[in-house]
Amino acid sequence: MGDIIGAAFLLVVVLFALGLFLNLVPLGLWISAIAADVRISIFTLVGMRLRRVTPSKIVLPLIKANKAGISVEVNQLEAHYLAGGNVDKVVDALIAAHRAQIPLPFERSAAIDLAGRDVLEAVQMSVNPKVIETPVVSAVAKNGIELKIKARVTVRANIDRLVGGAGEPTIIARVGEGIVTTVGSSESHNDVLANPDDISKTVLGKGLDAGTAFEILSIDIADVDVGRNIGAELQTDQAEADKRIAQAKAEERRAMAVAKEQEMKAYTQEMEAKVVEAEAQVPHAMAEALKSGRLGVMDYYNLNNIKADTDMRDSISRSGNEGPLKPPTVK
Repeated sequence: MGDIIGAAFLLVVVLFALGLFLNLVPLGLWISAIAADVRISIFTLVGMRLRRVTPSKIVLPLIKANKAGISVEVNQLEAHYLAGGNVDKVVDALIAAHRAQIPLPFERSAAIDLAGRDVLEAVQMSVNPKVIETPVVSAVAKNGIELKIKARVTVRANIDRLVGGAGEPTIIARVGEGIVTTVGSSESHNDVLANPDDISKTVLGKGLDAGTAFEILSIDIADVDVGRNIGAELQTDQAEADKRIAQAKAEERRAMAVAKEQEMKAYTQEMEAKVVEAEAQVPHAMAEALKSGRLGVMDYYNLNNIKADTDMRDSISRSGNEGPLKPPTVK
């Protein structure tokens, strides 16, 4: 009975050791590499396990590269994997570049991948250029007419400038700026409508792809629409603003005139009140003068004659303004 238990325990230990060995040593990958004529040591695969590198992420791309005739080392693939790169995509990009006869060393491909760009898409774009459609760009010619322009930019990836080069938003912004500048320098919008290819030639000649990850092949104007008359609207707005300023100034002058008139009326009323007050004091003064002897009876009589003569002269002057004197009506 004890022998049976011992044999069973030994069998369990052997199976556990075998499972641990198979988990640590990927025999299947090693056999696949040998069958693909890729020389890789079994100890290298064990070392990958110990370094927490998935062996299939290295061995399968290595077999793919070897079959495509590309020479890469295991250490290069493993270092790129440990750096957080996509080994399989890098190898696919190398194969695509090799087939298209585009010079692309492994170091540059790995750098592009680690920079966050899709290296395989970049190689494919180098072979098959990409068309970027810009949004509608609004530009105004010198005669004030607005034009709404949409362009299509054909670009090809520049592998040498993929690391550190600007992306598609920069290309779109530069093309839009070139369109606005070209239309703005045109004397009339009719010139742009008659020769829209002048925009393409002018913008393309500015070297807009400098410092970007692309090479601009062509700029084609897809659509041109006539918009508003911006110049007329600006003139109308300016005229309306001038009108409001003039109205405000006129209202200010009117208010000042009204205030001045009210001030003059108040002053006149004040003076009239003073005259009435002074006239009311005349009889008292004359009575006081007669009583005190400073004014004689003859002086008072002469003063009344002078006043009557003045009233007559005033009456004659008013009647002369109104027309000739009419004879009195005899009743």
